[in-house]
Amino acid sequence: MDDREELITRIGEAQHALGRAFSNDRSLPLLALNLTMQQLKVTLILAGRGSASGQELAATLGAGLGTVTGIVDRLVAQGLVTRREDPSDRRIRRVELTDAGRRMTEELIDAGLSGYRRLLDRLDTATLRSLDDVMTKLRAAAAEVYGPC
Repeated sequence: MDDREELITRIGEAQHALGRAFSNDRSLPLLALNLTMQQLKVTLILAGRGSASGQELAATLGAGLGTVTGIVDRLVAQGLVTRREDPSDRRIRRVELTDAGRRMTEELIDAGLSGYRRLLDRLDTATLRSLDDVMTKLRAAAAEVYGPC
């Protein structure tokens, strides 16, 4: 294995170790949720996009429209999402988060950032500057691969 591949492997291992460390934090609101993985995915997709049609959700999840309809029905019943008519095409129903759904997803995101912040607080300023440089480069690479982020 060359030096570059070894570094990439070590970075991946470090990320897995951090994931395991974060998963040990039992105070995370994620553990208190009563959602299936697909329901959680839909809420996170909507948090990022604002709204989506059933077709868009099905394509993103790699699931059938009937499956997505059932997922959305259950999220509507829990008060986390709502359906509304698309203003540009009345045949399309858009799904979006309710206020409760937005609060839930913000709480999840904030909890993750809070745990990350606790780790960053333990690093010296020079290390934080280096990490900031690396993160800037990672964001640029992600934008090239996945589009603007």
